[in-house]
Amino acid sequence: MKVLAAMSGGVDSAVAAARAVDAGHDVVGVHLALSRMPGTLRTGSRGCCTIEDASDAWRACEKLGIPYYTWDFSERFQEEVVEDFIDEYAAGRTPNPCMRCNERIKFAALLERALALGFDAVVTGHYAKVIENDNGELELHRAADDAKDQSYVLGVLTAEQLKHSMFPLGDTPSKEMVRAEAAERGLSVAQKPDSHDICFIPDGDTRGWLEEKIDMTQGAIVDTQGDQVGTHPGAQAFTIGQRRGLAIGKPAEDGKPRFVLEIRPKENTVVVGPREMLAVDRITGIRPSWAGAPIAEEATGQWFNCHVQVRAHAEPVPGRARVTTGDVDGVSDVVWEIELDETIQGVAPGQTAVLYQGTRVLGQVTIHKSINAQRLAHV
Repeated sequence: MKVLAAMSGGVDSAVAAARAVDAGHDVVGVHLALSRMPGTLRTGSRGCCTIEDASDAWRACEKLGIPYYTWDFSERFQEEVVEDFIDEYAAGRTPNPCMRCNERIKFAALLERALALGFDAVVTGHYAKVIENDNGELELHRAADDAKDQSYVLGVLTAEQLKHSMFPLGDTPSKEMVRAEAAERGLSVAQKPDSHDICFIPDGDTRGWLEEKIDMTQGAIVDTQGDQVGTHPGAQAFTIGQRRGLAIGKPAEDGKPRFVLEIRPKENTVVVGPREMLAVDRITGIRPSWAGAPIAEEATGQWFNCHVQVRAHAEPVPGRARVTTGDVDGVSDVVWEIELDETIQGVAPGQTAVLYQGTRVLGQVTIHKSINAQRLAHV
């Protein structure tokens, strides 16, 4: 096939491209310029899409003997990922920019352009598998290496996108084997550190970054009874489950730490309480999508068993879900109701819940509401 290899400048994308070449595909490498600050330099494992990353991607393509191009997606990245991140925090929600980037940039904008140019598929260095089932339908599955599995951030992919997606690293037992293979191939990125944190906030100071983008106003920190226990510089700078940075002057009656339970951006209020009130056992999700063909229960509204994961590296929790309709900000819409057999903590509106059956990714929803074990509603 004629495939486009998305070259991030890291070891995973370089080895994925190399394996695509070995498989006999006609491979072209492309690096996505996503930053509006082209002078940005990488600092260890912080940051990505930098000058260093572009150079590393080019060197990898040179070593593999494949063409190399840079595509400027910075404007779309700014609109679809960065501005979305700001808007979500301003609304009191906690977004996942990596999910949005995969959904709107790497497997929407990039794949759309690749198909328009006559490519058959896009190859990336994600750790996940695309498997054809007995009915000839494609399914997204976890990678062989649980520690590196990235199926969670790919949960937004649709059946049509899976048809044109290739993940050559999915069956690799460990990241160490990928690095060893890169070294054997003479790829200079063999020992390059993995990037982490939010790529467009390379110093890791999300709160400081947001304070420059959102109009913050001082407001009240209240307990679950509505009594004021402190003040904050701006509700939008907080997220559910946060403990640090609250600066509460009045100690709790039981002497235990308090955590952010709820953010009310319209009132500019942050609600705090004990850790146990973070324990969630029910979730309502909006904007759902299936990673492949929907399961039979989708059409009937029946409950189906599944495991639920709410963060990229969180442990999946057993439970059940069903597709139904519900009230979403005053409008009737399709929602997924999720019940958990075990409670999980720190679930925030705006986060993504990805549903699994075994290793298969069923699909994902954006968390709209959650209810804790004591029936404290978080909106």
